[in-house]
Amino acid sequence: EAAALRGITPADIVKTLVVKGKGDQYYFALVPGDRAISWGKLRAAVGANKLRLPAADLALAATGYERGTIVPLGSTTAWPVYADERIRGKRVSMGAGAHGHALYVDADALLAAYDATVADITDPIDGIRGELPRE
Repeated sequence: EAAALRGITPADIVKTLVVKGKGDQYYFALVPGDRAISWGKLRAAVGANKLRLPAADLALAATGYERGTIVPLGSTTAWPVYADERIRGKRVSMGAGAHGHALYVDADALLAAYDATVADITDPIDGIRGELPRE
């Protein structure tokens, strides 16, 4: 729906998910809109045995953003960024930190600015829920 409103394909929207690791460690995962996090691939990229989506209050405390508005730009903490390799070389749309707002960025510039780790961290959405597991 969001892609149609913006006149782009779902693959050109990047979802930013905050992911909780051990203790107080969080990570940003940048995921194309037509894909879902592959928890196994993301764990391998991060080098962690367990990752999950935090509860909404923990995500807010970790980033300064409500769930659904999370973006690495302007986050209260500069958590490490892991990006799916499929966003490279594109101009993408992503959240802008507030409901109902979006921004367009050059993905390569974004990845460079955040020294992102770029890897295959997603799977196609074939009826799976990329938002699981939660706390």
